[in-house]
Amino acid sequence: MAHIVVDDLVKTFSVAERKPGLLGAIQNLGWRSERQVRALDGVSFSIGHGELVAYIGPNGAGKSTSIKILAGILVPSSGHCTVAGRVPWKERRRHVARIGVVFGQRSQLWWDLPVADSFALIAAIYDVPASEYRPRLAKLVERFEIAPLLDVPVRQLSLGQRMRCELAAALLHGPELLFLDEPTIGLDAASKLAIRRHIIELNREQGTTVLLTTHDLDDVEALCRRVLVINHGRVLADTTLDGLRTSVTRERRLIVDLEREGDDPLFPGSRLVERSGPRVTLAFDSSETSAARAIAQVSARAAILDLLVVPPPIEEVVAHFYESKRVEPS
Repeated sequence: MAHIVVDDLVKTFSVAERKPGLLGAIQNLGWRSERQVRALDGVSFSIGHGELVAYIGPNGAGKSTSIKILAGILVPSSGHCTVAGRVPWKERRRHVARIGVVFGQRSQLWWDLPVADSFALIAAIYDVPASEYRPRLAKLVERFEIAPLLDVPVRQLSLGQRMRCELAAALLHGPELLFLDEPTIGLDAASKLAIRRHIIELNREQGTTVLLTTHDLDDVEALCRRVLVINHGRVLADTTLDGLRTSVTRERRLIVDLEREGDDPLFPGSRLVERSGPRVTLAFDSSETSAARAIAQVSARAAILDLLVVPPPIEEVVAHFYESKRVEPS
């Protein structure tokens, strides 16, 4: 049985329009026109129990609007969705008791309070019994390595420290499902790796269903097998990362470290992507040339210290996918 079911969701917002010149000045006095913008335009998908799914798209695609509807914050204009059998906006109190939400650019912790006090307040808001709260808090403190942070005011935490605390806070009431909206935004490499590790552990060890929205495609590669791609409020793809790559290109990259910097390893059917000193990156069509043949042809043309065959960067793949699936906004 699906954990999340989304069926033909539509969300329309009224946006004020102001025009320049005299008309604009009149509108500023209160005579404003409005236009309707569809943030979601018939979104449908389902997610099973224990899945870890990426929900990606450019700014304004409808990702955060979808999350807010699933979390019960927004009411859709039409369509239907259920989360564990609940209609989020109709059963808010019961619903929020079973979900956790982390918005990377907003905090659920109290800025001037020590972390431990914020945790205690959140537990009280969710009415978590002390018999459940204490052992759960101890486990989360250990999992997220935040024992030294408990007595520190939230405003004094680094961004990486705060995000670990935000994740712990979202799990204090034992949710069955976690919505993560840009959880690694602005983090350094070490902090990103730590957050990813914790998310994987939660999903694998506890079976927590996770829906992740992010612009960091390294997060997607590290965490998710399944990808939902949205743009202009419409789901354009529901696939794996490999499936997304294959739908866009059969190109592969050959990264070659040359013995002699001046050698030219280009072979028929390849193109130069980048040259940096003795390192050369070539692209070739894997449907026309196998990796083994490409390596053989490069080896015949230049003395090689090392080489590696890789797919194109996921950022390029997704950018090309958006370009190939251009959808005009409603």
